[in-house]
Amino acid sequence: MLVIGLISGTSLDGIDAALVEFGERWELRAFTTLPYTKVEREKIHRTILEGGPAELCALDAELGEWFAEAAEKVAELGGVELAEVDLIGSHGQTIWHIPPTPNRRGASLQLGCAATIAERTGIDVVSDFRARDLAAGGEGAPLVPWVDQELFSAPDQDRVLLNIGGMANLTWVPSQHSKGEAIAFDTGPGNALIDTAVEIATAGLLTYDEGGARAARGTPNPQLLAELLDDPYFDRYPPKSTGREHFGRPLVERIIARIGPLTDEEWDDLIATLTCLTAESIITAIERWVRPLGLDEVIVSGGGVHNRRLLELLQTALDPIPVLPSGHLGIDPDAKEAVAFAALARAHHLGVPANLPRVTGAAGPRILGSLTPGRVRG
Repeated sequence: MLVIGLISGTSLDGIDAALVEFGERWELRAFTTLPYTKVEREKIHRTILEGGPAELCALDAELGEWFAEAAEKVAELGGVELAEVDLIGSHGQTIWHIPPTPNRRGASLQLGCAATIAERTGIDVVSDFRARDLAAGGEGAPLVPWVDQELFSAPDQDRVLLNIGGMANLTWVPSQHSKGEAIAFDTGPGNALIDTAVEIATAGLLTYDEGGARAARGTPNPQLLAELLDDPYFDRYPPKSTGREHFGRPLVERIIARIGPLTDEEWDDLIATLTCLTAESIITAIERWVRPLGLDEVIVSGGGVHNRRLLELLQTALDPIPVLPSGHLGIDPDAKEAVAFAALARAHHLGVPANLPRVTGAAGPRILGSLTPGRVRG
């Protein structure tokens, strides 16, 4: 079965597309990223922060066109015709995520019109993966843990699969010989705050801290770091999820308004502080909720894997446990999330529940996603 997985993450850097073949084993046949232009990225940012119904409606259709283009490109890269692809799993672009509370169910909005993708490609599309888990009382996130357990468990090692995108999330996957159950949750910010600070500091010329160079030059502000780490989210017990509405541009803008205007050196210090925030929140989560269960290695994927300063902070704190990029398991760190949504689409097709109630807090196992038919069959 050939399945294309599509996702635009909270980093807002572009659309990741993976062509995956599923048989007795699975194989990544091709992967590509369709990067957003500066104008496209700003449009998404603006719509998230200020968009009304008209802007949200228009962006949904436009994102559908972009997602279809990404599907076409990855199929071409994989050397297959679109007609040979069985299914597309599209996560879309998260616009807003509201976790549940004791008195209110959660809600989550992803844009990227599935009907547009199906119309342009002729392929059946599974989308809207979070909605059913949310309807069952769950967080609707993270959804990748089922995939982590299915594809990346090891015979005799307990491992953490850590994804550092705009937000950071982890899955603790016990060894195949263990009787333990996977646990997973969002640890807090990943790259989102760092990227926003770089973007504001450079007036949009740069959108991320390449290699963690600015963080390495800067000196973290201990008082500001302590204040940021005092956020109640970090002390909440799993299951839990978060997003840009909590750890996004408005938070960085509030910090800058309080301490600015900044020199280049002070910008480096702020970027170093935000990098430490991401590292410390991940480390605390692992130490508090994961390490007591047993831990042999941490496998990292997502854009954060390219931030050498961030990985250095993680490795120093977690030593002697190795912190390794997901290439160690044979999967491109940038491709892992797109592969996951290909796997989730296949699970929908097979009628397999793909949420983990222990992870999301849902009332029980649920088949995730909604199907939009592609080509007319007759």
